[in-house]
Amino acid sequence: MSLDKLKLSKRLHANMSELGYFTAKEFQLRTLSRIIGGHSILGIAPEGAGKTTTYILGVLSRLKYTQDEAPKALILTPNEEKIAEIIEQFYAISKNKELHIMGLKPSGSMEEEIEGLVRGVDIVVATPNRARAVYLKLGLNLNRIQTFILDDAEEMVKQGMATNVRELAQSCGNVQYLCFSTVDHDKLHLMIDEFMPFPTLVEVDELSADEIDTHDLMLYQVPNFTTKINLLNNLMADEEVFEKVVVFANSRQTAQKLKERLQVKKGSAVLYQLYDEDNHRIDDIEIFKQNPDYRILLVANEDGHELNLSGIPFIFHIDIPEDKDIFVKHVLKSGSNNGQDEAIAITFSTDIELPELRKIEQALGKKIPVMDLPEDLLIYSPSNDGGKQKEEEDETRGGAFHKKKESNSKTYNYGSGVKAKMSKANKRR
Repeated sequence: MSLDKLKLSKRLHANMSELGYFTAKEFQLRTLSRIIGGHSILGIAPEGAGKTTTYILGVLSRLKYTQDEAPKALILTPNEEKIAEIIEQFYAISKNKELHIMGLKPSGSMEEEIEGLVRGVDIVVATPNRARAVYLKLGLNLNRIQTFILDDAEEMVKQGMATNVRELAQSCGNVQYLCFSTVDHDKLHLMIDEFMPFPTLVEVDELSADEIDTHDLMLYQVPNFTTKINLLNNLMADEEVFEKVVVFANSRQTAQKLKERLQVKKGSAVLYQLYDEDNHRIDDIEIFKQNPDYRILLVANEDGHELNLSGIPFIFHIDIPEDKDIFVKHVLKSGSNNGQDEAIAITFSTDIELPELRKIEQALGKKIPVMDLPEDLLIYSPSNDGGKQKEEEDETRGGAFHKKKESNSKTYNYGSGVKAKMSKANKRR
């Protein structure tokens, strides 16, 4: 789509063209006019969708240059590297040497930063923690802020910056709020809903044009790791379907923890090339495939194993790999699987892991279908210890759990269609 569709000023249009921007992205087309119009926006889009460029154009289009020394825009971002990138992009797009931008960095001198703020700035770019620290020193004036921006908001949630973000936002008064994230989830809303309860939601998916040929994919979204263990135990209770399973964890520690907390027949779950005090480990996946007593193989991604997964009907990812190529390699119909077998790849994800999952979906060129959780699955929550529900801690049962009622004692908890698909994958072996 032509850059003309963004209806930029002649100066900004010329600057963008000079920088090599000749077309507008979908996210920019759907968002920029709203930003210029003063709307508060929650923008959800993957990396590369043009989120940063969009709000920079919006800020530059709205910014009124005055002699007022207080900043007009505050941009929060989770790390120093991104601060430098944002400032550089502002100057590149504006080409205005009179534009005053300051970065507040954890590694910088707070005294020098406060002195610079006193001299006067138009835009402040900072990490939430640093901005709050300078604000508490009375060095950051938020009284004249017009636009409050969160860039990479999902990373701020992940890094535990939500409280500082909320305190800064609520200190700004009545302003335009812009929040940009690769994902939309409950923890993000816990951070922003108090100060931007009714933003305009703009959500864009940009998947690869080439869809990768993978095994059947399924996704279970859960709130925490203990619930992941409970869910794995819930599914593994169906020995008829889940006869041979490989479970990938990101670390050796997680793989060993899973081994300890699986509710399966002793000796049926084994570790791949990892220490095990019960000596339930193997060094060759072919041994796992051939031994009928072995049902679950636990593998650590950090060891970089190249496994031949042909003949394995179920591939689980208990964690989302940080390197998307690891996941893709596991689920390809070709490559290590040689395209000879059908399998089902089942993934567990928490909200915090969703950004990595979105990168995987971008690489795959398709969304992973989300499955309903089993009705009798215990969703672990520490708050349940308060009395409404009595939970028992039992390391052999994957953490806190409830004893099942007789009517809920099932061997599987998925729909008949999914059950049939899983059974079919198992029989293809």
